[in-house]
Amino acid sequence: MRDYLLTLCVTAAVTYLLTGPVRKFAIATGAMPEIRARDVHREPTPRLGGIAMFFGLCAGLLVADHLQNLNSVFELSNEPRALLSGAALIWLIGVLDDKFELDALIKLGAQMISAGVMVMQGLTILWLPIPGVGTVALTQWQGTLLTVALVVLTINAVNFVDGLDGLAAGMVCIAAAAFFLYAYRIWFSYGIEAAAPATLFAAILMGMCLGFLPHNMHPARIFMGDSGSMLIGLILAASAISITGQVDPDALRIFEGSTKAATHAALPVFIPLVLPLTIIAIPMADLILAIVRRTWKGQSPFAADRGHLHHRLLEIGHSHSRAVLIMYFWSALIAFGTLAYSVHSTSMWIVLSVVFLSAVGLVLLLLPRFTPRAPRWAEAVVPPRYRRRGVPVEPEREPVAPAAGPEEREPVPAGVNGATAIGHRSRFSDRSKAGARG
Repeated sequence: MRDYLLTLCVTAAVTYLLTGPVRKFAIATGAMPEIRARDVHREPTPRLGGIAMFFGLCAGLLVADHLQNLNSVFELSNEPRALLSGAALIWLIGVLDDKFELDALIKLGAQMISAGVMVMQGLTILWLPIPGVGTVALTQWQGTLLTVALVVLTINAVNFVDGLDGLAAGMVCIAAAAFFLYAYRIWFSYGIEAAAPATLFAAILMGMCLGFLPHNMHPARIFMGDSGSMLIGLILAASAISITGQVDPDALRIFEGSTKAATHAALPVFIPLVLPLTIIAIPMADLILAIVRRTWKGQSPFAADRGHLHHRLLEIGHSHSRAVLIMYFWSALIAFGTLAYSVHSTSMWIVLSVVFLSAVGLVLLLLPRFTPRAPRWAEAVVPPRYRRRGVPVEPEREPVAPAAGPEEREPVPAGVNGATAIGHRSRFSDRSKAGARG
């Protein structure tokens, strides 16, 4: 655990320290696109944050290669090299897209090629544990197609959810934390070395997100761009592929004894089939809804719009920060709830806790629908909008002499910010006119 934490800290430190210079580089090179209709930020913000995240990935792999307890991952497995090759390719395409706005089909092709590069170097799904059937070996073509599909779906799911400051990095960090705990348990408790690469990938992914988040929280000083969102999506998919299709379920020695006992014992093995989907359940749901919504309207599935889940939270009335925290909450509930169930599948307290927290999450979603009022004794410590006081009476103003002329001026309607040209503002306009006449 100490070596994994050291790798995580080094990755986070390198990413954090490089993000500032990368921001200046993005501004100097003009990687600050104009605000689009679907954007929620008000000022042009530089992209290319994925450059710092990629160098954080390289630093984490380099440090892990020189640690005694993690060096065996590079000696016994080719997965770290496969990950670095695929990550370098998808990162390069992301950098070009952040600068030149590549076509969506070009990015899709690059995603498939990156997944194919990892498959060619051994990072692929070899078998699947299916409940009631057991371990099913996959052919080369089946494993390749399934691996490419999982990589492409995960990359686009993370890319779709990257719409608010700190949202994608935080959600992927939560997912990586849940996956790290699961993979570490398989590696440490069961002594399966094949789970070590997935554990390392999850630790590095957490470090990349944690190092970038201080620069990306609202109001964000830099965006990760497609160079960052596609990169962390690929690493998350690589972690899931490594532990789902590389770890042999028979090595856990759980298919022994009675059928009932074997079924309960097999849950930790079947969970990897579900956990990669649960940790990206929110981004994946957003992806599916976006495709259905756009095709229903006759648009391209790659057409951008403001119908994503985070956009809907803002339309309901949530603030930017609250919308991000709500998405964090649901991601953590799904990921860690599934993780807890995989450890203690027979505990009813886990199910009850998940149900209770789900009810809490629904209440948080509906908060803008009503404005709670605090009791009288608590009005001094709550924000003004929660107090029960009446509408304050404005002090009387000195009467203003009517303007010369028989015509009465009609009040000007309120502007964007609620300001009107009634009262003192109208006098300023009159004075300017009088000065112009004189």
